[in-house]
Amino acid sequence: MTEEKNPFYSDKVMEHFTNPRNVGEIEDADAVGTVGNPKCGDIMQLFLKIDGDTIKDIKFKTFGCGAAIATSSMMTELVKGKTIEEAVKISNKSVAEALDGLPPAKMHCSVLAEEALQSALQDYADKNPDKKINLPEIKHKSTDHDHN
Repeated sequence: MTEEKNPFYSDKVMEHFTNPRNVGEIEDADAVGTVGNPKCGDIMQLFLKIDGDTIKDIKFKTFGCGAAIATSSMMTELVKGKTIEEAVKISNKSVAEALDGLPPAKMHCSVLAEEALQSALQDYADKNPDKKINLPEIKHKSTDHDHN
């Protein structure tokens, strides 16, 4: 039996949905970011372990559709091993591009992943005011969509 190709999602999206990376929780996390979208019910939580200014480990827990799981998984792959300064620059577009694209109706999932990262980095900055971490203002862009 041959596997049919999904007409809506790239192979990378399907791979990260069916075999997500870095799933779980970091018990002694240095930072945690949680975001959710009340319209569709997607909830993402990111856990960061930071050593110096490098993100040594990252895990996620996501309640949501396949695209939400795939974008969470890809976000962890893009962030792991990066400095905080590098991680700040990772956008929803970076996540979508790394997944070889998302359908327009699912781009909000990549926005939610970006916001979860921003939230976790803000949590770290709040807990470590002496580190003078420059973060962009968090703009919540993920709340204006529906799951149709």
